[in-house]
Amino acid sequence: MLETYLRVLSTHRGAGGADGAGRADESFSVGEALRGQGVQRALAASATRAAARDSQLSAIVRQEQDIDRRISGLFGSLAAALSLAPSQRDDAAIERLRAEADALRTARQVLHGEIQASFPDYAKLLSPGPVAANEVRAALAPGETLVAYYTGERETFVWAVSPGRPTAFAAISLPSSEAQRIAGQLRAALDPQVQFLGDIPEFNVALAHELHEMLLRPVESGWSGARSMFVVPHGPLAQVPFAVLVSRPSVLGREIEGRPLFSPYRAVSWLARDVALAQLPAAAALPMLRRIPPASASRQAFLGFGDPVFGTAALVPTVAQDTVVARGGVSVATRAARLVRRNVPATSGLSTAQLASLPPLPDTAEEVRSIAQALGADPVNDVRLGTAASERSVRDADLMRRKVIMFATHGLVPGDLDGLTLPALAMANPHSSDVGDDGLLTMDEVFALRMDADWVVLSACNTASGNGDGAEAISGLGRAFFYAGTRALLVSNWPVETTSARELTTDLFRRQAAAESPSRAEAMRETLVAMITEGGLTDPSTGRTVFSYAHPIFWAPFVLVGDAGRQ
Repeated sequence: MLETYLRVLSTHRGAGGADGAGRADESFSVGEALRGQGVQRALAASATRAAARDSQLSAIVRQEQDIDRRISGLFGSLAAALSLAPSQRDDAAIERLRAEADALRTARQVLHGEIQASFPDYAKLLSPGPVAANEVRAALAPGETLVAYYTGERETFVWAVSPGRPTAFAAISLPSSEAQRIAGQLRAALDPQVQFLGDIPEFNVALAHELHEMLLRPVESGWSGARSMFVVPHGPLAQVPFAVLVSRPSVLGREIEGRPLFSPYRAVSWLARDVALAQLPAAAALPMLRRIPPASASRQAFLGFGDPVFGTAALVPTVAQDTVVARGGVSVATRAARLVRRNVPATSGLSTAQLASLPPLPDTAEEVRSIAQALGADPVNDVRLGTAASERSVRDADLMRRKVIMFATHGLVPGDLDGLTLPALAMANPHSSDVGDDGLLTMDEVFALRMDADWVVLSACNTASGNGDGAEAISGLGRAFFYAGTRALLVSNWPVETTSARELTTDLFRRQAAAESPSRAEAMRETLVAMITEGGLTDPSTGRTVFSYAHPIFWAPFVLVGDAGRQ
């Protein structure tokens, strides 16, 4: 019904003056109502706690929100128990679940009364409803714009909101099925199931330009001239980072003997060159994030976890020494070189897969150390590697006092390991004496963490994955970290190539640590442009750049999600 209403509004959007602008603004709120809201609710919860300001009140708000989550979990368990046949039901267990839920609801009512007395705007902040275009416009800084999408069965709707100009609104002939087809074609070159550099598919530059023209040109009046763009994707559009769209017609030149592999991609007019990009799960997320007060200036710069000890390298593929792309003096045979990706092995075909089955990640140790050095962190106390990169170490750390928190490890989705039912980060294999530590930092455990971070970096594969239904742009672990209290996330959308990933994240935070550091989004843009124009793997034996990082498989996996404009 709402999609039909959007279609009607788009038909009449040509009316000039206040009437046309009013229809565009009205349609914007309708589009917000249609998009998924899971991450938005997590952001609202975090922003509400921060807005409470008083530490005791903020703790009570957190307690009430945690009780809400526990009640939801209990009702899920209760529904599962009641769905069993009468002969299979455990009536005593059902009564225990009901009693626990009743007790929690009573406790929640008491807490809610305390909160309402001291914080009357609590309910409005926590459940703000669809955001109005004017609220988004007020939250945007000069030079910023927000472009939002809703992909329907018959067409896609797009809005562009910027300070000082009316909302641009258009309906484009891009049904969800066609958007899925295009996203799949572009994604095929970004997440290919190949082992060697020479087998990486050519990225369809012409199709990426065609998609740019479809998605951005109809609302150009609403975003032109912006230096920073927030993107709110929807459905299949969330599968392809907007950085890989091509803003001007580009022809991919042929590879030339003697030049680094993938050099022709350096001349492509990527959108990443033109504008600093950040992604939001919903337009309402921007006003929420910018209501969060500035963090304490006394926080320490960094805390990083990486290279966890899983226990065995049984699933690490063995490769010929002369074809591995790696550091340490290994010569490289370019097209035959193996593509070393920081990836979780395909465990679905195994009869059993435990934490110890995961391949080690030695390259992440160097990545964590490099970022710690760039941010001026303590290389001993602020870096947790090997057995120290444990679930217990995360729980015991004072995360409220860290600006940047990094997890450089495998990102797992349900089914990757035996019994894994939630997205998780793989941490060090625990000792048998570590009660409550199973080596997996799951989504529900992240919800329980408390942070006041500017960035959380998830330098692992699959960390932007959700439940696979495409309903929200960022789900799973991203939702949990926003709830825990971060202003921005750096997440990967597909398994990353290990050396380029380390160079990208290290350069990004080196730019952030500069005396006159740019915004998060601008630092990201500068890093990507440097990767495209200058980056590449160098053969240490000759000093020659063997292949360029200009192919988007190397520079585009990471996406900045959240508030891009502040440190």
